[in-house]
Amino acid sequence: MFGKEAETTTGQGSLNSILGQGCKVKGNIELKGTIRVDGEFEGSLECPETLIIGKSGVVKANVTVKNAIIGGKIVGNIAASNKIELQTGSHVEGDIQTARLVIDEGVFFEGNCKMGSGVGTKPATATEQRSAWAKTEDKPQQPAVTR
Repeated sequence: MFGKEAETTTGQGSLNSILGQGCKVKGNIELKGTIRVDGEFEGSLECPETLIIGKSGVVKANVTVKNAIIGGKIVGNIAASNKIELQTGSHVEGDIQTARLVIDEGVFFEGNCKMGSGVGTKPATATEQRSAWAKTEDKPQQPAVTR
């Protein structure tokens, strides 16, 4: 039904949770394994393996994962301990924190990106992400001093 895309792109074993097209869910998801979202999800999501957002998927959430493959739309901050892949046609509004990032041509991305080998060794929980980003947003900007 979903072809080989999920199997070949996750590299993390089998797909064990699916939120299908036409399905709308609000809340918090914590799961073991890999999840694919082709419907709509709003809330927070913690996944120790891979999040796959299909072309029709819409996620409005703060996300903590090992890997993320985004083909649809995500609005919210995402922390991946290993890799984030933004596929052609994907739409991302939010901050990204990851060790590795792949961005295909034709991706919309609006937000900040923090990456490197020290990033994502242990991804922050959604609550920790919100606190960290809130602290940086609350700091007043210092004017530049030139002499």
